[in-house]
Amino acid sequence: MQTWGEAIIERLSLRGNETVLDLGCGTGRLTEFLLRRLPHGEVIAVDRSANMLQAARDHLEPEFGGRVSYRQASLDELDLHQVADLAFSNAALHWVTDHARLLRAIFAALRPGGWFVAQCGAGPNIARIRERAGRLMALPAYRSYFEDWPGPWEFAYPEVMAERLTTTGFVDVETSMFEAPFELATFEETRDFFENVILGTHLARIPDAELRAAFVQSMAEQSAADDPPFRQDYWRLNLRARRPVA
Repeated sequence: MQTWGEAIIERLSLRGNETVLDLGCGTGRLTEFLLRRLPHGEVIAVDRSANMLQAARDHLEPEFGGRVSYRQASLDELDLHQVADLAFSNAALHWVTDHARLLRAIFAALRPGGWFVAQCGAGPNIARIRERAGRLMALPAYRSYFEDWPGPWEFAYPEVMAERLTTTGFVDVETSMFEAPFELATFEETRDFFENVILGTHLARIPDAELRAAFVQSMAEQSAADDPPFRQDYWRLNLRARRPVA
């Protein structure tokens, strides 16, 4: 994900003095890469996790102190008005299920003429993982923890997101998706990936530690049985749009 994000930043057309929103900044590693493209600019780093924001602050302040501000908020609850020339996001937007509200918040935060450039999970992203998790969630041992739960993600197809962007008021809308599968190396790495990256919100709903462990173990075992083993079916959605000048 860091590599995908760096590739997006490298393609950005920047003067170097812009104010940029980093939506879902995480630990700040990609924010650092962005700041190096902004020698006279600044970044507003946004994340809903206080722990992530603290990690970003610890990572960035020694070198970039004074050029980064930090804001804890869910991305769809961002309350900023025309503060940024660019809103950037990598691997975060699919964790917000209300895209209409999300896009309105981003639109409001951009200055007239400002750009929104992002990449997130696309429609078929992790379809195999979602199917397998769904089967586990339906088992008697887990069913009560997941009744009426819609899940933590919104993976949109390009044409759907293009319509949402246009409806929000964006112009010069471009959306596309591409397949980006990757393979993890070992059973342990795959199990850790499921536990700490993909299925954390699922596991948080299961109060019993043994049931949580069994859930992750089953997902990792199924991945190990794939051909090739430990291959994850990632699809990425590219987004680019502009707030009109007028």
